[in-house]
Amino acid sequence: MPKARVLVVDDSVVIRRLVTDTLNADPDLEVIGVAANGRIALEKLGQLKPDAVVLDVEMPEMDGLETLRQIRKTHFRLPVIMFSTVTARGFLATLDALAAGATDYVTKPANVGGVGEALDRLRRELIPKIKHFCGVKPSVLHEPARPPAAPAPLPKPLREPSRIDVVVIGVSTGGPDALVKLMPALPADLPVPILVVQHMPPVFTKLLADRLSAMSGIWVKEAEPGEHLSPGGVWIAPGDFHLTVCRQEGHAIVRTTKGPPENSCRPSVDVLFRSAVEAFGGHVLGVVLTGMGRDGFRGSELIRNAGGDVFAQDEATSVIWGMPGFVARGGLANAVLPLQQIPAEIVKRVHLGRTPTPSRHFPQRDKEPNLWP
Repeated sequence: MPKARVLVVDDSVVIRRLVTDTLNADPDLEVIGVAANGRIALEKLGQLKPDAVVLDVEMPEMDGLETLRQIRKTHFRLPVIMFSTVTARGFLATLDALAAGATDYVTKPANVGGVGEALDRLRRELIPKIKHFCGVKPSVLHEPARPPAAPAPLPKPLREPSRIDVVVIGVSTGGPDALVKLMPALPADLPVPILVVQHMPPVFTKLLADRLSAMSGIWVKEAEPGEHLSPGGVWIAPGDFHLTVCRQEGHAIVRTTKGPPENSCRPSVDVLFRSAVEAFGGHVLGVVLTGMGRDGFRGSELIRNAGGDVFAQDEATSVIWGMPGFVARGGLANAVLPLQQIPAEIVKRVHLGRTPTPSRHFPQRDKEPNLWP
């Protein structure tokens, strides 16, 4: 199979060299050109015809967001991976880029302890995504091989529905944009809390939560240990911490831990799903959205075995049908749904078996959420 041809765009000579050397060291990738800013990149795009572009977010003359907009005018399907600094400004610009059509993003390896560790980060995080988006066969991806192509089994029928008391969501690659579409579609008076694991570094998770809260009726925040869960609120796992929930004196309490990574992930979807089953038994709805790898598969199995339900995002609307694909192909999903249908199905499911109550309002965003009985 021919090598995947990559154009690297970054205003830093050091970063261009670091990325170029790392990608060229892989037998399936080839850097065919570099550019110091967006204007130069656009000139080279037509000449070099790359299979993928690694695009810095913050650059002089023409930044990554404007460059992306120009690329998308003529190259609708060209994989563009944003290369973002771990800063507030960098991540907010990255969110805007994802909304404007960026395929995905990778954070720059800053403050990681040396060149060797920086190279390792790029090999683990950037190379698998380039290969996936360029169609390099899965056997060389740095993740568990995807199951062989086969018709997905029919979703298991819903049992006599038990009451759902918590929704847990797991998401990775393509997640920020998926959550931006999902959260605003949920009502503020949702009668259960939601816990989310999005594979994302520190700093980014709080900024994502703030962005989602500002654009949604439902209340969204980065989880802090010891918080009481309440209906109509969303708690997102902080970067590099597992998110769990436990019962304490009749309340559901948030916990964050630095336990060992699972599925090479911290936070891990499996850790969250497992704790939800321990705290709520079969009264759990798990939702597995777009993402690379298989984090969430074992947790979904636990939810189903306990008597809860699981929804998986379908392949057509997933950026990568890894995490939801494993769940769907494993026969663990009650329903395999396009992203745009998932909010309504969540609302429908959490109201099954629940006595209607007078409408209520979630507390103002600057106040502590009410305790959830």
